[in-house]
Amino acid sequence: MTDLERAKRILKEEDKSLVIVKNGRIIFCSESPGIKGILEAIEKLGERLSGASAADRIVGKAAALLLAYSQIVKVYAITLSRSGLYTLRKNSIPVEYDYLVPEILDKNKKDICPFEKFTSDIESPSLAFVKLKAYMENLQKSKKT
Repeated sequence: MTDLERAKRILKEEDKSLVIVKNGRIIFCSESPGIKGILEAIEKLGERLSGASAADRIVGKAAALLLAYSQIVKVYAITLSRSGLYTLRKNSIPVEYDYLVPEILDKNKKDICPFEKFTSDIESPSLAFVKLKAYMENLQKSKKT
């Protein structure tokens, strides 16, 4: 079983939102929604993510940029946006998916996901990481007040 197959199986069987596997070992699992799990993986594992495979429930452009930043080599998404697909391909990351959608919607399914809007003009994975990390920190601070 490949790393991607293992990550995909665990994602579905254990109802995770993100699973990262490297050299046959699970190196990260998350149930956090949105891009929070990927940001947590980057903070916790850093360069150890390089060469790993990731399975994620939803991958839009923001998630794709973060996966590229972390040097993930293969991705599976249950739902993938067109901009996420373009971003992964642009960064030479093979991707498998179940559903391709025009865009990722917010929790209320009324508008485009705020992280998708935020990264609409960003092409650099490293710039995306810096900006998304700061954006997420600001969101968390505003929720506490």
